Amino acid sequence: MVKPKIILIGGGGHCRACIDVIEQENRYTIAGIVEHSEFTESINSFGYPVIGTDSDLPILRNSYENALITVGQITTSKIRSKLFKLLYQLDYNLPVIISPLAYVSKHASVETGTIVMHHAIINAGAKVKRNCIINTKALIEHDSVIEDYCHISTASIINGNSTIGKGSFIGSNSAVVNNIQVANNFFAKALSLISGTISVTKNSK
Repeated sequence: MVKPKIILIGGGGHCRACIDVIEQENRYTIAGIVEHSEFTESINSFGYPVIGTDSDLPILRNSYENALITVGQITTSKIRSKLFKLLYQLDYNLPVIISPLAYVSKHASVETGTIVMHHAIINAGAKVKRNCIINTKALIEHDSVIEDYCHISTASIINGNSTIGKGSFIGSNSAVVNNIQVANNFFAKALSLISGTISVTKNSK
């Protein structure tokens, strides 16, 4: 069976991690990488070619149906959200990519354009919305909601019945306690504890 082709948007370090997940999942053949501009070089993307720049995306749509945003996200979600809207307008299919080493409950939902990386866990009743990164060993507990354009970083924990607002970043080894509502565009550095004692109405750096 011939696997459908997929193009990757962004060729940095996060792209390398995504490549490994896509290869392990084995649902798609990676056709190549699209960079921001012709002056940007991919960081040793395991031999996959650079096939164009962002400005080529309308033309590339004639040859490729599937795309994944492989630009990373730390300080802001603006680049990923902008690319997602552009790809949506161009009628690309933005599949969910789930590592075979991850666990996603059949009672959870994961929406378009999201990648769930190695050893991540998404438990029953959880909802992960569009264009998110659920990074290596992250845990999304029961009935929590991860809104669009979030990055839940490595080994971070979102406990039950919590909501992470749109465009937020939860740093590595951070923990969000139960029943917390985190505002949009929230920033939590690594090793943060996000509880009822921390304001979630504005960014915290």
